[in-house]
Amino acid sequence: MTPSASVVDLRRDFHRHPEVGFCEFRTASRAAGILADLGWDVLVGADAMAPDSRLGVPEPTVLDAAYRRAARDGADDRFLPAMRGGLTGVLATLRGNRPGPVTALRADLDALPLAESADEAHLPAREGFRSLWPGAMHACGHDGHVAVALTIAGRLADRDFPGTVRLVLQPAEEGGRGAAAMVEAGAVDDVDVFLAAHLGLGLPTGSVCPAIPGLLANSKLRATFHGTAAHAAMAPERGRHALLGAAAAAVAVHTMPPYSGHETRVNVGMLTSGTSSNIVPDTAVMLLETRADEGAVNEELERRVRATLTGAAGMYGLDLDVELVGSVTTAPNDPDVARAVEAAARAAGATVTGPGAGIASDDATAFMRRVRAHGGVAGYLGIGADSPAPHHATRFDIDEAALPVAVNVLDRVLRGGLDLS
Repeated sequence: MTPSASVVDLRRDFHRHPEVGFCEFRTASRAAGILADLGWDVLVGADAMAPDSRLGVPEPTVLDAAYRRAARDGADDRFLPAMRGGLTGVLATLRGNRPGPVTALRADLDALPLAESADEAHLPAREGFRSLWPGAMHACGHDGHVAVALTIAGRLADRDFPGTVRLVLQPAEEGGRGAAAMVEAGAVDDVDVFLAAHLGLGLPTGSVCPAIPGLLANSKLRATFHGTAAHAAMAPERGRHALLGAAAAAVAVHTMPPYSGHETRVNVGMLTSGTSSNIVPDTAVMLLETRADEGAVNEELERRVRATLTGAAGMYGLDLDVELVGSVTTAPNDPDVARAVEAAARAAGATVTGPGAGIASDDATAFMRRVRAHGGVAGYLGIGADSPAPHHATRFDIDEAALPVAVNVLDRVLRGGLDLS
């Protein structure tokens, strides 16, 4: 994979090698290498992110296995060592040939813990770029995001743009775990204009939504219920049934009343427990989340969920540990950014449209808030890409015709040098 590789070639390479949050060693190091070869100033590792500000970091054994796999399968040795331990953020900066603002573009790196479809009707399977790594899949378009960013980096190597452009290649967007660590490292403290773009989002290929509204605040929790094991037939009364307590908690969370006047969501996405049918389970682990259209409302939802978990644990005589493993806030789109995106989209021949169906969360909002707090402006845009299946599904794929649209629109925005005077 070279700096001159096409956007489709880049996307397919990353799609074949999906890496989940903080394990993006191959993706991040190869991206850093391409950017360095194009003449960009590149920071990685602890220079790009604050290690102690990460949330939901995988166990060291998981990180080490992912690191070794990446080293065997094409990681860039110039940058890989600095990323050991899950420090997989990348910052790349290039100065233009005339004065102007500092403009940042975020691209997320991570894949999902999902087994990709092997059905011949699934284009990556049919054309040979399906995931090579079992249990991981690019099912949200992040492979396309990185490919688009690197292709733009190649175009901008002519330095024919005002000011400075910074590419923020962020790990662990899924779960809201990676942006805060890059924010705390000062990744966008000098940024005047911040952009985040997402492919798909229910928008058709060839369309652009200049501002995606309603990104939800989000809290992700890991709850561990601790009970006492016992023989399920001979002495069940001597046990403390962790699975029953967790199951009661799961039902109770999903029967919480809605919060009137707001968009809210709760979901228990995983519950694991037990080893055998004749043993009272002594441990149960649950992953769950809350979402809301305002940060304060999400905080209240999280408080109620924590109280529900505590109550269920108490009913069954269990001890409980609850850990926050991901957190996303909200952030508004600045009208100046939306107008610049709309103008670039029209000039590139794209169709300007409103937001697609559905709402979700993205921790790009952490960057957006920091930039706005320092007097800058920020925006989150959608770039249409047809897909045969929804985001986060095993047959999700992006229409690759959307990739050059994204490159052309974002290249025009970055070269435009948004005037903040």
